[in-house]
Amino acid sequence: MIIRNILTPAGALLLMLAGCGQSELPEPALPSVIDVFEIGDSAYVRSVAIDSPGNRLWVGTSGGALEIELSSHAMLNTFTRQDGLANEYVFGIGVDSDGFTWFGTNSGGASRYKDGEWEVFFPMHGLADYWVYTFAEQRDKIYWIGTWAGANRFDMKTKKMSTVKDELINEWVYGLAVDSMNRVWFGTEGGISMLDGDAWTHFTHADGLGGENKGNLPASANTGLGTRDRHDLSITVGGSASYNPNYVFSTIADHEDAIWAGTWGAGVSRYADGKWTTFTTADGLAGDVVYSIAQGPDNAYWFGTNNGLSRYDGTTWKTYGLREGLLGADVYAIAITENNDVWAGTKGGIARLSVAPDLN
Repeated sequence: MIIRNILTPAGALLLMLAGCGQSELPEPALPSVIDVFEIGDSAYVRSVAIDSPGNRLWVGTSGGALEIELSSHAMLNTFTRQDGLANEYVFGIGVDSDGFTWFGTNSGGASRYKDGEWEVFFPMHGLADYWVYTFAEQRDKIYWIGTWAGANRFDMKTKKMSTVKDELINEWVYGLAVDSMNRVWFGTEGGISMLDGDAWTHFTHADGLGGENKGNLPASANTGLGTRDRHDLSITVGGSASYNPNYVFSTIADHEDAIWAGTWGAGVSRYADGKWTTFTTADGLAGDVVYSIAQGPDNAYWFGTNNGLSRYDGTTWKTYGLREGLLGADVYAIAITENNDVWAGTKGGIARLSVAPDLN
């Protein structure tokens, strides 16, 4: 795997302004693509995670995992199966409160890593499935793992693992979020399930999840329960865009405990005060397939879509695409640092967006 760091024209422009004595950026100062890390034209970045205490940026790709020092952006390690990773194709990354980094892989199970030591989890160890896509942590050291056959509840203190499957609205889990009330939200191929203590609540398009099919797009064949053969994660039908408002790619709980769900062709939906509100391309969203969602320290939201990256501050939308410096139009993963740098993963690599360039 080849990683190349380059300064984009957007970053060069900001450097030029700084060198010319520009005293301040226009208000409001919006992030620009500062630099990109290329991993090869045929490789994909499917997941990104920030480990702030460890000063690490973790990048999950179709060819392994990358460990980058967050402060210097120096490449520290690349990991494959030879190093202890369960599988090279990494779809999900999580960092737990004990400092372990978890890797969910495509058909290879899950691994966790800390201080040079690896541990691998397969169905023989209690993992629900070999396909692992997402992680989230509850209070009291309970770690959740989303798979294609339900979700695992992993007790970090006892290392005991159990599975929830029949309780979910759909067993194919792509998104996990935990809110401040310790409720767990599961984004699945069939809608959203919420666990509050021992009580379950479910949400579908009939409850307001996902926008309407105003473009009369064909229904996706990659929906519901079926065979793994047809789960190729393609978002098209016959080469055209497709639609499934119940198919949830991504889920977060924001700073005010609203729940956001990124859907397949139906935009992004927000659940607050018992009501779903949906945003689509008609509102300013870059694309209606929403693979990833994050919220920064400045409270702005970022959405990775099939047509670029969108920033939404609650009022104004801003789109970033190939012309702004991204390596690909499909933005599969987003992570935001404590200083509000945004890392966006696409085919070909990962881009860093920042309000001001790093002049060091």
